Amino acid sequence: MPSSLQLPAPGLDAAFAALGDPVRRALVARLACGDATVGELAAPFDLTPQAISHHVGVLRRCGLVDQRREGTRRPCRLRVDRLSQLGTWIDDQRRAWHDRLDALEQHLADGEAS
Repeated sequence: MPSSLQLPAPGLDAAFAALGDPVRRALVARLACGDATVGELAAPFDLTPQAISHHVGVLRRCGLVDQRREGTRRPCRLRVDRLSQLGTWIDDQRRAWHDRLDALEQHLADGEAS
């Protein structure tokens, strides 16, 4: 059994938990379009910049977002490599279930043929 089919690493758990919140998913979607400051991220929401900053902090702690200093600005950047790890885990699960369902289909077909 491939190692990715075992329980996910704690870092993946934290990332999936972070993405369980619709605001954080929206922030990830926005950052997929390019870097943005907390103020820029807060613009489309009816939330305070402090609330958005909290959500960014959750995304930073689970490794989905980096934040750096550029003078007085602190732009956030999506860590696509980390997002890709989540996608790989999901793809592995999808493949495993397709394989299981194909095996079940073949088993049922073999049973009908006998």
